Amino acid sequence: MGNPCSGIILAGGLSTRFSGRNKAFIEIDGIKILDRLYALYRELFDEIILVTNDPHLYVDWDLIITTDIFQVRSSLTGIHAGLSAATHPHAFVAACDTPFLNRGLVAEVIGRIEPRFDVVIPKTREGFEPLCAAYARRCIAPMERSLAKGDFKISRLFNKLKVRTVSEKVVLAHDPEMTSFFNVNTPEDLEKARKIHQGGTIESIGE
Repeated sequence: MGNPCSGIILAGGLSTRFSGRNKAFIEIDGIKILDRLYALYRELFDEIILVTNDPHLYVDWDLIITTDIFQVRSSLTGIHAGLSAATHPHAFVAACDTPFLNRGLVAEVIGRIEPRFDVVIPKTREGFEPLCAAYARRCIAPMERSLAKGDFKISRLFNKLKVRTVSEKVVLAHDPEMTSFFNVNTPEDLEKARKIHQGGTIESIGE
């Protein structure tokens, strides 16, 4: 890779829509979602960071474990904690409940990292995809200012940062069904994920 980049996995959610069940450990075709992400990350990153408030659950994985610095749980809090632990100038971020993250798309995002950009992020007709994006460590300070004000909306940071977008056309070239952005948040999502894994499309299963 042209620019050293860490890989961050966010595993700090409360899983309230999954009856508290840890989404990282949910299996699709006998493989935990976390194991799927970990295998992909090992191909692309020499430093893997997992953000969780239950570190004892993840000691079996060879990665750096860190916890939230700000106590309110949110994706922005997790990104901030991951960036704070990273040793490379940039880090790619994904959530632990995304079983179909596309390697080509991740490589596309991190391949577009340049020192002058703070964020490299896919943008589709649905908007920004902040949990499939690369962030510079210099985003830490503006993130802290937002968090200190109680503003947890990631996209509101972008007008203060230098953002490079990855177009929907480029996303579709790697991931025609855009399943990289599919999250398993509910038991119904898990059933959809199993159908996608068996060859179904998001459109055909009524996403």
